Amino acid sequence: MSDSDLQPWYAKGLRFECSQCGDCCTGAPGYVWVNKEEIQNLADTVEMDVEQFEDTYVRRVGIRKSLREFPDGACVFFDTEARKCTVYNARPRQCRTWPFWDSNLRTPQDWAATCEICPGSGQGKLHQIEVIEKQRSVMRL
Repeated sequence: MSDSDLQPWYAKGLRFECSQCGDCCTGAPGYVWVNKEEIQNLADTVEMDVEQFEDTYVRRVGIRKSLREFPDGACVFFDTEARKCTVYNARPRQCRTWPFWDSNLRTPQDWAATCEICPGSGQGKLHQIEVIEKQRSVMRL
């Protein structure tokens, strides 16, 4: 077996450049998983203590925690008028690693489906496999 046989299908890299459309922050209800460190960073960003932040912006889902959403499915930190994240610099790892998640990278067809729903996927800057794999290892969705 050659080294090229061991490489993932995206070994030559993938293109992605965020178009700032906000589609990944809105839409159907879902989850934005957050851990203790991310909650602390977000609480600091919005100038709240952790307990107050969690009471206001976090919901429990089993043993995990997720950011709350508005009734329409938009993330609680997405400004719908300005079409931008209000905590962008402190956004959770799930947001930082999009679209390089396992679920989007399993097959070329999965990536094509991601490109259909995300205008920045398949466009712009070519990300090398090392960058993709580093991002993918952070968030396995």
